[in-house]
This record gives sequence, structure tokens and C-alpha cells, in this order.
Amino acid sequence: MYSLWALFLLSAPVSSPMDQGKTTRSPHGPLNIQCQNCHTFSGWKPIRNVPEFDHNKTRYPLRGMHKNVACTQCHLNLVFSNVGHNCADCHADIHRGQMGARCEQCHTVNGWTVSIKSINEHQNRFPLLGAHATVECDACHKGAANGQFKGLSTNCITCHSTAFMNTRSPNHQASGFSTDCQQCHRSFDTWLGASFDHGKLTGFPLTGAHATLECAACHIGNRFQGTPTNCINCHQTDFNNAKDPNHVASGFPQTCAQCHSTTSWLNAKFDHNSMTSFPLTGAHVSVACSQCHINGVYAGTPKDCGSCHIATYNQTTNPNHKTAGFPTDCSICHSTASWAGAVFDHSKTAFPLTGAHFTVSCTGCHSSGVFVGLSTACASCHIKDFNGTTNPNHVAGGFSQTCEVCHNTTAWIPSTFDHSKTVFPLTGKHVGVACSSCHVNGNFATTPTDCYSCHKSDYQGTTNPNHIAAGFATTCQTCHTTAGWTGATFNHTWFRLPHQNAQCTDCHTNTSDYTVFVCTNCHTQALTDPKHTGVRGYVWNSANCYSCHKS
Repeated sequence: MYSLWALFLLSAPVSSPMDQGKTTRSPHGPLNIQCQNCHTFSGWKPIRNVPEFDHNKTRYPLRGMHKNVACTQCHLNLVFSNVGHNCADCHADIHRGQMGARCEQCHTVNGWTVSIKSINEHQNRFPLLGAHATVECDACHKGAANGQFKGLSTNCITCHSTAFMNTRSPNHQASGFSTDCQQCHRSFDTWLGASFDHGKLTGFPLTGAHATLECAACHIGNRFQGTPTNCINCHQTDFNNAKDPNHVASGFPQTCAQCHSTTSWLNAKFDHNSMTSFPLTGAHVSVACSQCHINGVYAGTPKDCGSCHIATYNQTTNPNHKTAGFPTDCSICHSTASWAGAVFDHSKTAFPLTGAHFTVSCTGCHSSGVFVGLSTACASCHIKDFNGTTNPNHVAGGFSQTCEVCHNTTAWIPSTFDHSKTVFPLTGKHVGVACSSCHVNGNFATTPTDCYSCHKSDYQGTTNPNHIAAGFATTCQTCHTTAGWTGATFNHTWFRLPHQNAQCTDCHTNTSDYTVFVCTNCHTQALTDPKHTGVRGYVWNSANCYSCHKS
């Protein structure tokens, strides 16, 4: 070594007096420190044991294991600035690019050994929690440094398949358990202490006494898949042994949840309202089941009132239900609150109570205790009123006993008679005429309806024209209306008048006898003879004219 150093000195150019003052070119490039900070006067090599150079003042301070590295391990040539600052410039990537180019994400200058904290708590798609935080990397990333890091499955079963296969209590594989371990193993600290959310994972939440049962109590022989959720599958013995009431003998359905809760098999409750067609109301709510369900018979129990209350029905005397023939449908009058205080809704019968009828006591009509088949005709109750009425006298007048024609239920008096509902409606002057004017001597039943019967005196007293002398018909309505006797109009439709302006006296020359008429006053012989030339039997006189010309 010494000989090589001597050879170097002999071969090195020696400065002459002329060379003094010239700057020697540094092989280190632009390095702004004095040479003696590193070199001695003895020669360029070796350099000083402790160079006076503070690497911390550069752009790359030395930390950790970098402090003890020889300069030449990083600075491979004399130009010290020509050196990389990235880890990969000095350190080969044994991960083959799987972890990216930034070594400092996992490694530090303190050494290559990786700690969980040094990789920022594994904060990626699979954070390391619980026991996972203490596991060595190669426990999951097999093959140590060059193992698989990217794309590694995060499913529990990827690492824990052996534990899954070897578990015997219960046997996961034989029971068909899901390989999604997190369904039961929610703690990252230990594989033991698993918990199964029965409600979310099976649709059968465990409540009441079910929550404290061992799994094997329902899952016999470690059978988990396909375990039935019907109560009777576990409680068949309870169902068969129940005696109060006897479930089997009574034909109870095996849907236990209708009456029982998961708290206890005892203290069952039956919702009569929602589970049967006979809701319990009033006094029925507090009645013991056995009062209606005699001898423990529940299925087919009759729902009609009479089946339970026939004794009460037979014993009731005010009114006597049996004698009166009351229907055994007690709900017509009675409520479930009490047998007493019954109310009968007469409006639901064929005879609704209105007016004064509404306040009459039941015995006022049902005096003989007859309720079924009682007549609804007014006269059946009001015959005394009918017989005692004298203004007008109903009996003498031959009035009909259909009282409602004139009377209403408010009171017997006053009454109104609607003449428009008879065969002789009242119109015109007839409306204001007193009843007795037509119904003489109280005759109502056989009063004639022809005009002449009442207007005979008017007929006989009329002189313009004289109805009697003229032989007018007694059918007054031919000319007269009910508006008044005067102002009559004669409709000559039975003998068409050829002249609209003709006067009655033009034809009826004898005003005292309108049966006599003359045609020849207007139809002179000089006018009619030429028109009847060749007419067989023609004679010029009124009688012959009428025999042919009637209309």
C-alpha cells in the first residue's frame, strides 16, 4: 500500500514556481468546503479519520443506520453531488414493484424490519385491528419480503380456513355454516367468544326464554340448517300435556304463538276479538272461559245469545219473553253490558214509532202482553177515537178506518183530508167550499160526484139561456168549469160551425128552446137549389139539411 502511494506521489505533477498561484481543479466538482477539512498535508489519501463535514447541512441529512454507512457506499464516484436521494438508488426492490416505489411507506432509516406503526397502521382496505395488529406480515403475506401484497383476499376464510374446518363445537363444516366468519366472530382479539345474531341471520329472533337457551336445545344433533321455526316442533310435548284447558281434546290449533309468548308457556292469553268471529265486549270480557265453553268444548261453540242466556230469557216476566213470543236473538234489545236496561229499537220493525207514539209506554199498545203478530192498523188502537168522533161523525159518514188518510201520529186532532187522493179532486171554487155544503147531513161515503147533484138549483135558475126550456143536458161540465158558474163556454164540436162569427140566435131562433134550429135563414133556397141539382130526395128545409149536413 505504501509503495502504491509513493508511486502516486512520484507520478503526480510537481508544481513549479511558475505554477504557484494557479487553482488546482477539484475532482469532487463544485464542493464548497476546504480540502483540509477532509485531507491531510501528507497526501490526498487517506483522508482524515473524522472529516470536518456536516452531512446534516445538506439536502439529505443522515439518520438512523445511514449514520454509520461509509461515504463510498453511497458516493460511488468523487463527484459527491452525483448521487440519488431515492431509496431505490441504493436499495434493490426485492418486492418486485408490488409495494410501489416509495420504500419509506413501510421502511424507516432505523432498519429494514417492518412494524405495524411504521406502515401507518395498515390503513388500506383491510385495517389491522385487535390480534391482527400483532401478526407478522408473512403470516398473511406468505413468502416474506417477496410475498403477495397486492390483491390479497380480505375474506376471513382465506387465512382462517383451518380454524373453520377444525371447529367441532359446533362443527362448522357439518352444520353448513357460512364461511363469512364475521357473522359470528366480531372480535378481532380472539377466535373464541363468538356470538350469533339469530334475528338478522335466520329471521327467527330469540326473545324471552328463547334468548337463554343453549343452541343444542333447539338444534338437536347440531342440526342448524333447515331447523323448523314452528313453535309446535319444539313444544309438542307442552301442547299435548296442557290440561287447563286440554289443548288436544279441545281441538286447539298448534299455532302456539296465538296465545303463548316466549316469556313462559304459562300465563297464556287468548285474544278473543282478533282470533274468533265473536269479539268479547261488556260483561263478556270478565266471564270465565268455562261459562261459555262447557266441558272444555272450544271448537264449534255456538255464538247465538240464546245458547247461553236461554234460562234468563225464560225467567224474564216484564215483559214475559216466552209468552210474548220474543225472538231469542237477545241482541235486538239487550247489550253485553248487562241483561237489565234493555232497549227495543222499534224503528227496526215494520211499525216505526213517530210523533205521540214515541212516548207511549209499551203496554199502551201491547196491553195484553202480545208483542209478536200485533196488528199495525190504526183502528186496532184508535177504534174508540174513531167511534167517538162526531165532527164529522165517522161511523155515520161511513168513513174508512184507515185513520192515516186524515190523521197523523202527532195528535188525533187536528186532522186534514186530502181530497186530491179521492176520485173527486177539489179544484177552483170547490177548494174553499165547506165540507157540509156537499156532504149534506154528514154523508161522506155515498156523496154523488156529478155536478147536477149540487148545482141543480143553478141549472134550473139560469135563464140566459134557459137550461130547462132549452133542454140542456145536466152534464154541467160541458160548458161550466169549477172556476165559477158564470162565464160558461159551449164547445160546439159535435156540430162543426162553418162560420166562426155566427151567433147562437142565427140558428136557434127560439131562445126558449135550443133544441129547435133553423138552417134556411142563412142558406136560402135560391142559394141551395142550384147546388143540389140531381140530388135524390133533396127538399129545402132545415130538417132535411141536418139529415145530411151533421158536421
